[in-house]
Order: sequence, then C-alpha cells, then structure tokens
Amino acid sequence: MTLHRFFVTLAMTGMLTLAIPATAQSVDADTPPWERPSIDVETGVIWQVGTGTPLSYRLFPTQLSWRSREAFGWNLGEGLRLRVRHRLTLIGTWIDQGPESHYIAVAGSPSLELWNRQATWGLVGGAGGGFGLLDSRGVKGGQGQDFTLNWFARGGIEHVIKPGRRISAGILFQHMSNGGQTKPNPGIDAVGFTLGYSRSY
Repeated sequence: MTLHRFFVTLAMTGMLTLAIPATAQSVDADTPPWERPSIDVETGVIWQVGTGTPLSYRLFPTQLSWRSREAFGWNLGEGLRLRVRHRLTLIGTWIDQGPESHYIAVAGSPSLELWNRQATWGLVGGAGGGFGLLDSRGVKGGQGQDFTLNWFARGGIEHVIKPGRRISAGILFQHMSNGGQTKPNPGIDAVGFTLGYSRSY
C-alpha cells in the first residue's frame, strides 16, 4: 500500500465510522460519555521543541482512536466524575518539515477524564506510547532508522454537542526515537495542538 493510499484509507475509515447511522441501541440523552465505547478522529500540528536534533521539524499527526467504556472511576465532590478508559490509536503523521516524509504507528494509553455534573464538559488527558515506521533518509540530525518508538502526553477539553457526539481541542507532546538502536539517536520532541471529533456507539 502506498503512503497516499494509507492516508486516504485512514481518513475514509474515520469519516465512515463517524457517519454510520444510529442503530436500535443508539445513544440517548441520558447516556454519559464514559458508558459507551467511542471512535475518535483527531488532527493537528506539532513543532520540534527539543535539543536532540538540530533540525527544525514540523509534523501533522492524524489519530484514529478507539476508547473503551469506563474501566474504573470515582465520584468526586460537587458532582464531578473521574473516569478511566482504555485507548488504542492508529497514527498517521505527515512530516511537513524535516528530512523524512511520513510516520505510521500504533500507540496505547489510558484516557483520564474528569466530567462535570451534567456530563457535558470534560477535561481529558493521558500518556502512553507505541511503535511505528518512518522513511529515514540517513541525513545528519535526522532519524537513524525506519523502526521508531513513540511516547506521548496529551491533555485537553471535550464537549458534548449532541448525545453520543463530542468535539475536542487539546495539547499534544510527542517523542519519537529508536531507543538507542543507532548512534547517533537524535529523536524528535514536538509539541502542538489538536482538534477532534468523537462518536459513541
């Protein structure tokens, strides 16, 4: 599969999943976001901020994620609810500035969510990691090999726009490197923002 076809497939999968008509078990107004699994599509831009490489990277990551229903959680004071869910993500990153051109990866993490009493607004976050492949070029300051590990931390806000549908905005930090498998091993540390749309099912 070519890179172009991969990104087209990722985008179409996300759009088709989010556009599937409601079923007989559709999400009603009384169903809080954490009680059903969801499919999320997020995209944004992140910029190189670390000192591991002298190159100035700019990346456009797109993430297609699955979140489970609540794994566990706590009810806090003032009607606040803290919930923890599982999150698995397929990542397709276009490297707009840098010697490489793309990064395709998978990652996993918990999704930490603090929801208000009405379950209409939530603070979301998490940290995790995974692995993937990019097209290393052997350029000084660039990545030393195709196989690359990733680690990320994310945080943001999520808003329910209708039952089972949510929009989000957040901050993403991502580290990519090969874990010292090549010398030098410059890695990429990048931070930026994301926008997203989620649908429960």
